[in-house]
Amino acid sequence: MPLTFALDPAMTPALRDGVLDLWTDVSNAGGSVGFVPPVTREEIRPELVKHLAAMTEGRTRLLVGHDDDGQVAATAFVTFNTHRLMKHWVWLYTVMVHPRHQGKGYGRDLLAAAADAVRGLEGIEAIRLTCRGGHGLEHFYGSCGYKEVGRVPGAIRVAPDDDRDDIVMLLPLG
Repeated sequence: MPLTFALDPAMTPALRDGVLDLWTDVSNAGGSVGFVPPVTREEIRPELVKHLAAMTEGRTRLLVGHDDDGQVAATAFVTFNTHRLMKHWVWLYTVMVHPRHQGKGYGRDLLAAAADAVRGLEGIEAIRLTCRGGHGLEHFYGSCGYKEVGRVPGAIRVAPDDDRDDIVMLLPLG
């Protein structure tokens, strides 16, 4: 069954906890979402609070996908640029699909829902994101229409002697 997506859902305690659980589960499954396993909810909570604060300030919007059971199954945060010369594109951060839903096409669905949501924002012409090298994520994003536009070798240190490339991807919306 497909996910049900919502942009800017009401931030309830259940949604907040669902996003926190998702982020923890994705991280502990090896997902490239800012942490290295093992990680706890309490280690992730400060990063979620930063996203929530940016949402309150209108700098970030949340796209959430719920599964048939109403559980948070996918998220992406759309963040606006504040620099006056870069307001025509947005960042996509913390793109996650729960590990129990991997292989169902929900990642593609999430990216398509994000593109549709962003197309509805006045003056936005592209989506930009970064991904961690070493997992082939750039190939997945490429298959969804994103183009690799930059790469910083070894910019992400996940462990001693384990540096990964920081890969910049762009999806033009025109």
